[in-house]
Amino acid sequence: MLSEFTPLQLLFTCLLFVWAGFVRSGLGFGGAALALPLMLLVHDQPLFWLPMIGFHLLFFSGLTLRTRIHNVDWVYLKQAARFVVPAALVGVFGLISLPNHWLVIFIYAVTLFYGLLWSFNLELQSNKTWLDGLFLILGGYVAGISLSGAPLMVAVFMRNIARHQLRNTMFVLWFSLVSIKLTTLATLGFKLYFLDSMLLIPVAAIGHLAGLKVHDYILQNDRRFKQVIGVVLSIICLFGLWHIANS
Repeated sequence: MLSEFTPLQLLFTCLLFVWAGFVRSGLGFGGAALALPLMLLVHDQPLFWLPMIGFHLLFFSGLTLRTRIHNVDWVYLKQAARFVVPAALVGVFGLISLPNHWLVIFIYAVTLFYGLLWSFNLELQSNKTWLDGLFLILGGYVAGISLSGAPLMVAVFMRNIARHQLRNTMFVLWFSLVSIKLTTLATLGFKLYFLDSMLLIPVAAIGHLAGLKVHDYILQNDRRFKQVIGVVLSIICLFGLWHIANS
């Protein structure tokens, strides 16, 4: 598929995978949530982008966890997985059964919700056990259908695990969810664009390494970082929805 892109599409694709890698390692989550709406402006097929994002997440999270696997909250991760994994499976079947038009609208709408929250410095907060379960189920479903469920789940994880373990614990969760998604897609005969994914690994590595270097700085300025990104995301998603409405 990448061989069919114009030079301008290829340039934007490379820049977006640098951005996705930077967010994934710098913030610890959100590579798909913050990059996928932009990718859909280049090519409006979620089932093209999601396998590639998934392969990159497996590759880079595996590299990161190789030396940080001891710094994972396994106890809480197992508790959360009881809610997240079944919901993610339902989301995967939504991904393969819903019309592409609906998928694109869903992705823009979810990301616009995140963008508006961050723009106004609002946080998703969970302070009750039943609300934890609801956020994990919703986050699992959104992750299954679009890999954009991290902000919902992070709202729960941040309350239940130490901050310094957040990124590594989320990486293990995402590694598991993406493995389930890709295995399901492959079993059902969907193309996974593996070669295209591998060709973009060096590009994404630039963003990944940059994110690792500024991870601590981003955590210290988390609110300002999210606010700026939220405004930009909101504009992009509104434009995407406007384009769909007028196409």
